[in-house]
Amino acid sequence: MNTLMFRKARAKPQPIEDRTAIIDIGSNSVRLVVYQGSARLPATLFNEKVMAGLGRGLAETGAIEASSLATARAALARFATLAREMQVGELRTVATAAVRDASNGRELTDAARSLGLQVEILSGEEEATASGLGVLSGIPEADGIVGDLGGGSLELVRVVAGTVTDRVSFPLGVLRLAAIRAGGKGALERKVTKLLDEAGWKGRGKGLPFYLVGGSWRSLARLDMHLKHYPLPIAHQYPIAVPRIAELASSIAVMPKSDLKAIPNLSSARAGSLEDAAVLLGHVLKQLGSSGTIVSAYGLREGLLYQRLTPEVRQEDPLIAATRDEGERLGRFPEHGDLLDAWIAPLFAGEPPELARLRHAACQLVDVGWHANPEFRAERGLDAALHGNWVAIDSNGRAAMGQALYTALGGGLDTPAPLHQLADDDTLWRAKLWGLAIRLGQRLSGGVAAPIKRSELHIDEESLALVLDPADEALYGEAVEKRHKALAAAFARQPVLEV
Repeated sequence: MNTLMFRKARAKPQPIEDRTAIIDIGSNSVRLVVYQGSARLPATLFNEKVMAGLGRGLAETGAIEASSLATARAALARFATLAREMQVGELRTVATAAVRDASNGRELTDAARSLGLQVEILSGEEEATASGLGVLSGIPEADGIVGDLGGGSLELVRVVAGTVTDRVSFPLGVLRLAAIRAGGKGALERKVTKLLDEAGWKGRGKGLPFYLVGGSWRSLARLDMHLKHYPLPIAHQYPIAVPRIAELASSIAVMPKSDLKAIPNLSSARAGSLEDAAVLLGHVLKQLGSSGTIVSAYGLREGLLYQRLTPEVRQEDPLIAATRDEGERLGRFPEHGDLLDAWIAPLFAGEPPELARLRHAACQLVDVGWHANPEFRAERGLDAALHGNWVAIDSNGRAAMGQALYTALGGGLDTPAPLHQLADDDTLWRAKLWGLAIRLGQRLSGGVAAPIKRSELHIDEESLALVLDPADEALYGEAVEKRHKALAAAFARQPVLEV
């Protein structure tokens, strides 16, 4: 029987309003990223790249190679289809240096248009601005120079006080560097020196950090993390000292490409240009006078999203926004995290703001652990802190959150690996206190709001008091009493119940 006659027409997917996507046509890769969730820091639902190499050979011929065009067309066709099937509400397609500079860039934009994609060709200044805003999105306190190394260009951006100020674009993309270095020893250094000097950027980064953006420099950080046995796989806000850059360049020069490609999380497609990227970075840091480097996982795409936010939304702490969103999606009771943080806050009066926000984030995440097997809840909390897709937090902060969640979810006062490698004893002890306080609040309330709203914690030189409404006295059961005593003992106080 011919079953074709019984097939129903495929329903047209209806767009999901808060699901957005960006197709980024770069000089090295073409990438689709789909986002959904909180406007301040949406979660990444999908991320795929194709190494089309549009900027390869551009410096010599002025045109994109035919094979690269074919690869990019195929990638755009797939990405346009995926965006429709994923019911993306808003899709933005942007192109940077290769399409901007190539004599045949129009061929690719015409191909994109035939797929229903309207390509915005960003100017060098627009590209630099978006990169700077991307760094500010993920590191709001950033104060220094952003360097975004793409395949076709290098953008430098001054960021300070939450804003982008000066920016400039140079034809120093990673795919152009081999040709420059072929000019002989010192050719790249002379080129970098000349370009930065003429643009007025020499010495502009003196005493300031340099924020690394782009896949090639991120891969350099991955290499350093591997060589140093860094215990986290997260590159965001990973620091690299200036002298270390030259050491990495020397190591890459003698390292077999097969060894580079075997390094976890290091893109094999970037292994061949990693030495060029490291050498360029050393020259740029020297000319700017930068004090050190910090990796930013956020760049152009995130900057394009951040650019559209209202000033009020931009002011939201991205760590709190992301952990709150995670808690609301995966926790049992959506408002519990904020209430819990306010409830335990009197025990930590005078705590510096940078610690208070970590405590707040831990409170947002603690309910996520309840989805795990009871024997694995502490480990689940630790994993959420260490490996979650959080920004505006360094490894020390992740360790503090991880210890708090580990203790809150039943891990006790032990310090699991690798926390001792990431934070000092004082920070970890404070996080244990957070965890014990959170643990008491969760047990008292059962995770719901009302008992938390009707009760208080007080601390003085002798006692740690739990104050309950008379109608809630029955909530002070054996398990609550036990946790109250444990918290008071950790503070070297006597537990007191006030009704």
